[in-house]
Amino acid sequence: IRDAQMDVLAGLGRSVMGTSHRQAPVKQLVSRIRSGLAEMFALPEGYEVVLGNGGSTAFWDIAALGLVRSRAQHLVFGEFSQKFATETTAAPHLAAPEIVRAEPGSLPAPVARQDVDAYAWPHNETSTGVMAPVRRPEGAGAEQLVLIDATSAAGGAAVDISETDAYYFAPQKAFASEGGLWVALLSPAAIERAQRLEAGTDRWVPAFLSLTSAIDNSRKDQTLNTPAVATLVLLAEQIEWMNQQGGLAWADARTRATSSMLYEWAARRPEVAPFVADPAARSQVVTTFDIDEEIDA
Repeated sequence: IRDAQMDVLAGLGRSVMGTSHRQAPVKQLVSRIRSGLAEMFALPEGYEVVLGNGGSTAFWDIAALGLVRSRAQHLVFGEFSQKFATETTAAPHLAAPEIVRAEPGSLPAPVARQDVDAYAWPHNETSTGVMAPVRRPEGAGAEQLVLIDATSAAGGAAVDISETDAYYFAPQKAFASEGGLWVALLSPAAIERAQRLEAGTDRWVPAFLSLTSAIDNSRKDQTLNTPAVATLVLLAEQIEWMNQQGGLAWADARTRATSSMLYEWAARRPEVAPFVADPAARSQVVTTFDIDEEIDA
């Protein structure tokens, strides 16, 4: 979190902290966030920036209720990719998901299947330092959604949002804010899927976990429930600062440069080895290394 963000919070906070999130000063913050992210990610026509309460953990539940129609396919290659798979496995209204699993430190690939309606994996598996390509599985149908957990990658790695239907994250990583909020970049297909599922009579969706409610409120530049306003201030300031530096292209170049310093350092040290053996799978935002056991890491 940059000092400049905290300075703005100290000054601007007096006009927004404790204010209703349905009043103009707070709605203006949400508007800045939505427009700034639309610019940063060059959103394709029809895509929308949607915000909600609860962080990425809540969005897994939201997606299990409002985006997966009957069965998902999950790439599982670490702790966080496993968590979403656990949610859809336990969901009584869904069929058991297909799990494509790889050992921690390695990278699986999605496989097009006719019997799944959503493919899900993290852009960056925070627990292992593996970064996965973000592109639609070859042979996937138009009715099959691609759901990408981007919490530790968003704002730090380039991405083509048209290859996704939900690119979702919490703002406590590259966006230098706090948790407790989720942001999703949703395609028209994802929005239509959520509306269709929630309009059905056979699926109960709690109001707090309603994706359509989050969409409707975001279009009004607000969230369903009162958010942590300080989170909105920090997030809005960071997005605008990043766009001023050059946006996502600038951020992508920066993380590639800084992570390369560490990988090059490790290559010169016999007692240090990258945990991810395949250089193509190594993350540019989370670097992980094994240290010789004789050394106090």
